[in-house]
Amino acid sequence: MRVLVLGSGAREHALCAHLARSPRVSYVAAAPGNPGIATVAEAHAVAADDVPRIVALAQSCLIDLVVVGPEVPLVAGVADALRTAGIACFGPGADGARLEGSKSFSKDFMARHGIPTARYATFSALDAAVAYVRAADHRVVVKADGLAAGKGVVVCDGVDDAVEAVERALRDGAFGDAGRTVVIEERLEGQEISFHAVTDGARVELFGAAQDHKRLGDGDTGPNTGGMGAYSPVPVCTPDLEARVMREVIAPTLDGLRRDGIAFRGVLFVGLMVGADGAPRVLEYNVRFGDPECAVLLARLDDATPWLWGAATGAWPTEPLRPRNDASIGVVIAAEGYPDAPRRGAVIRGLDAAAAIEGVRVFHAGTGRSDGAWVTAGGRVLLVTATAATLRDAAAVAYRAVDAIELAGAQVRRDIGWRAFAQG
Repeated sequence: MRVLVLGSGAREHALCAHLARSPRVSYVAAAPGNPGIATVAEAHAVAADDVPRIVALAQSCLIDLVVVGPEVPLVAGVADALRTAGIACFGPGADGARLEGSKSFSKDFMARHGIPTARYATFSALDAAVAYVRAADHRVVVKADGLAAGKGVVVCDGVDDAVEAVERALRDGAFGDAGRTVVIEERLEGQEISFHAVTDGARVELFGAAQDHKRLGDGDTGPNTGGMGAYSPVPVCTPDLEARVMREVIAPTLDGLRRDGIAFRGVLFVGLMVGADGAPRVLEYNVRFGDPECAVLLARLDDATPWLWGAATGAWPTEPLRPRNDASIGVVIAAEGYPDAPRRGAVIRGLDAAAAIEGVRVFHAGTGRSDGAWVTAGGRVLLVTATAATLRDAAAVAYRAVDAIELAGAQVRRDIGWRAFAQG
């Protein structure tokens, strides 16, 4: 099988590395990729959301399967165009991608199909939005309606925070066009889980669950980011909870999509909050693998290729998809100044030493090459992952690898997995 992966981050590096190890895959390409991805796949300088050029690239490279990493190409309709050209694609069409592309669409979808979620309201007018948060009898979260690169969510501690968030979006244009409409919803409390299920639109199987760490600093402090680390398995995600999520969230979501005439193929990533009562409620839908969650989920699977192919084509595998009974943890190394103004061009040293540690894989997210050296070229620079028998062992190995890497001004959370460790 010849596979093309779209995207340029650590998620795509993890996908390319995983596919390159599969006995079912003879060739892996990436578009546009990055210098790290180019060590395991043939990189092509084509933007992932340049739909006509992606189709042409897939045709010229005789690609059997395209795996879409980020959400923007899906919203732009790349999966539709590839299928029209007769090329299998792991990822939903533009209609299904609206679950992520529009927060108001997804919340209305949940309400219409009885999927448990937080109370919400949608606004485009500043005065009405401010009046709503001032009258609310609960804390709120303010979300840009459109795609904002994972940074369009403001978790508010009080009324003043909420008013400021609404004003920044609707008055100041902090999120550009993505924030011209905002969704204001009840702030849920509990443990957040990233729940991934693969589907061909009719059949579905749990791909895995992970817990992401969105805030920049230890103890969940600082601004929201695209994600500073993740781990799997998640102790709170018991077999009983998995069954409940499949029954109360995943099944009615897929049923709702079918009722709405949407053929969804790919991964349905559901961001869940599990409250003190054990009940799961949906925070958001994503229509692609999480980043950094993808790397830690793939690390616990021997070969996910049959499921990527099955979701794309309907050739559903007969064997079960089951992760190994080990643990994986991923720690992001971010550039100085991230998330607001990441420093570019800073030299990175020690990558070979880190990668030489048993159980470690280092995935590139925002790196470049300059005069033979690795340098920063984005906000989240690297994702250092480790797999071991237990989460504590995996964390110890991952942080040993992190400490082997030298980057001036690097930002690293030192508490990835803290909720799992607090549970003993």
